[in-house]
Amino acid sequence: MTQADVARAMGRHQPFIANIEKGERRVDLIELLEMSEIVGFDVHELIDELKSA
Repeated sequence: MTQADVARAMGRHQPFIANIEKGERRVDLIELLEMSEIVGFDVHELIDELKSA
């Protein structure tokens, strides 16, 4: 899946995703949940790992 694909699914432009990947933009919780659903990432797994660290 490309940046453009993810951005399109979110109703955003590709630079929005590029800025996140480059660390120039933070992701809020709502965006994280939306992106994780789009790319098939289990955000609950991430949270469980962070809690156990």
